[in-house]
Amino acid sequence: MASYYNNETILYLNGEFVKAAEAKMDYYSQSFHYGYSVFEGIRSYRTVNGETKIFKAKEHYDRLQRSAELVNLPYHWTTEELTEVTYEVLKRNDLQDAYIRPVVFAPANMSFVQNEKSFLVIEVWAMQPFLGDKLLRIMTSSFERPNPKAFKIEAKAAGHYVNSLLASHEAKAKGYDEALLLDMNGNAAEAPGANLFYEKDGKLFTPAKGNILPGITRATVFEICEELGIEVQEKFFTVDELKQADAAFYCGTAAEVIGFDSLDDYKFPLKWEESVSRKIQQAYKNLVVEKAIEPQIQEDAKKHEVVA
Repeated sequence: MASYYNNETILYLNGEFVKAAEAKMDYYSQSFHYGYSVFEGIRSYRTVNGETKIFKAKEHYDRLQRSAELVNLPYHWTTEELTEVTYEVLKRNDLQDAYIRPVVFAPANMSFVQNEKSFLVIEVWAMQPFLGDKLLRIMTSSFERPNPKAFKIEAKAAGHYVNSLLASHEAKAKGYDEALLLDMNGNAAEAPGANLFYEKDGKLFTPAKGNILPGITRATVFEICEELGIEVQEKFFTVDELKQADAAFYCGTAAEVIGFDSLDDYKFPLKWEESVSRKIQQAYKNLVVEKAIEPQIQEDAKKHEVVA
């Protein structure tokens, strides 16, 4: 198992910088018993200039606040305050390329009465590629995404991720790298912790909002597509349609942009190195370290557009 901290690791807990090995939470918290908390997954990178840069800190901390509000967790921090604190946590742990996990959690409360306060922890650790660095073998999960009428599905709430864990465990137990979850209507939705795109004739398609968590990396892919002149469309589609694609990929803060080898043993026909999706992957890697998009990537994207 990965080691996330040691005796020297520092985290931020309720206004103080403390050693992770000495940090405590209340075992009577609603978060521990009911999965009632919200969190963010954020990445920091060493930029080409050697500086530490948190990627889209504002977007992530704004969403953390929104998630807390959606599930009625009191929230009394500002995005600016938490961004500053996070840079300090990274500095105290001597980390640049890191994963950042802020969690807003509930106090001791075994009833279902709404809380009057919340607590906050920010943890950081060095992270290897979340889904590896090779093309993924994906299987369609027997688990569905939760019904959006049952939850505030757009909140990044801890309890929602039991569904993600079950789907991922199932896929890996059957020899696959990761799962694909469908929504309640049988449409392709997302990975256990990432959004889905597929490529057809030089264009990109991604599930429409409604049954997915519309990720910040997903939004970044839209921005990259606009810059590179790549057409991208949101729509509902089935696994059968997905299996007619030329290529496909997952994207997320932890996963970054990672391509598919196959889905349910259907092998995607377009070589990854020749795909528009690969251009997106390269552009994303450049973006997070503040490296300008290489002219060759832009030129190759235009060629795909002309061919399509």
